[in-house]
Amino acid sequence: MARKVLSLLLPSLLAAVGLAGLLLLCVPTRDVWEPPSLKYGIVLDAGSSHTSMFIYKWPADKKNDTGIVSQHSSCNVHGGGISSYADNPSGAGQSLVECLDQALRDVPKDRHRGTPLYLGATAGMRLLNLTRPEAATNVLAAVTRTLTQYPFHFHGARILSGQDEGVFGWVTANYLLEKFIKTHGPHPCWPRGYSAQVQLQDVYDSPCTAAQGPLTFNSSASISLSGSSEPALCRSLVSQLFNFSSCHFSQCSFNGVFQPPVTGSFIAFSAFFYTMDFLRTVMGLPVATLQQLEAAATTLCSQTWSELQARAPGERAHLPNYCAGATFMQQLLSRGYGFDERAFSGVTFQKKAGDTAVGWALGYMLNLTNLIPADPPGLRKGTDFSSWVVLLLLFAAVLLAALVLLLRQARSAKSPGAI
Repeated sequence: MARKVLSLLLPSLLAAVGLAGLLLLCVPTRDVWEPPSLKYGIVLDAGSSHTSMFIYKWPADKKNDTGIVSQHSSCNVHGGGISSYADNPSGAGQSLVECLDQALRDVPKDRHRGTPLYLGATAGMRLLNLTRPEAATNVLAAVTRTLTQYPFHFHGARILSGQDEGVFGWVTANYLLEKFIKTHGPHPCWPRGYSAQVQLQDVYDSPCTAAQGPLTFNSSASISLSGSSEPALCRSLVSQLFNFSSCHFSQCSFNGVFQPPVTGSFIAFSAFFYTMDFLRTVMGLPVATLQQLEAAATTLCSQTWSELQARAPGERAHLPNYCAGATFMQQLLSRGYGFDERAFSGVTFQKKAGDTAVGWALGYMLNLTNLIPADPPGLRKGTDFSSWVVLLLLFAAVLLAALVLLLRQARSAKSPGAI
């Protein structure tokens, strides 16, 4: 359950099944048309006393062809188990024909080539393989020849170990009892008294949680989660989001990413600001140090749903997630990025700087405007051409006037009456 809860933290912060069992009666052939959205799988259970064939179906319109698997039909093979044909291997294959012919009718024709076909042999063939291994090989070969003559996608015939038989039986029992999706469970980061229905597709459709999902589940199904207000368990689950197992550099933050020591001044904005502001103003808790931040997160995660609603009746939509957010922030800063008390004192939590919101938008615009192509240097001019002409004419006129003035002064100096 802890892994499922961990999957739920990220957004806010398990094809045919092998069966080991017997059916005593043969289900009548189905001639009823099935919707084209179904997929099928066939399993032959070759037991010690007889062989049973099971045909399964599941919805194919789910993502990755996942859906609830149910039994479509079955057939009980006449005669003994395939191990009883040790001295007549071809008879083992022939014994399966009647049920395989039924499968041709039960599975829609346009689905034949895409339907996987398996055969698993159990106790009788295990014993035959120990006492007469060559005979066991011949029986499996004969069975394989028969199965490959049908248009299904044959995946092989093999002898199951006792452990395999037990494990697959366990899978069947738990699957049928819907134990692979526990439909109700606790959420340690939600406040006690709060509950919600969560659809599985909302949990496992994210690339962050897809690998943690069950192999087969109904994506449209939902589970009910109830808050349990457990700060220690919440912190433990959040800490699993950070991987410190490897670092190929001199030092790393988490997930193998290089990071130098944290020094200087930092601004924390967006969700960091809103979470810190909630702790300060709504909860009335001191958060000036990392130690105080951890204590504040613990206090917040210990609150019940009614207590939180009494403190902030207008924030009902966000209240359930403040505990996870505060815990994630504290773990990210202290363990993830390695802030100590001294470095944490250089962090300010702000919504605005001056009258401008702190975020990526302004930086995005500034970066794009700096990328506007500039004119080539050879085409740059201080003024246009006509202005240059006027300036040149004015300069020539001034120069000419100065020359005339100098000439007049020189003449005056040479005249007889000059003193």
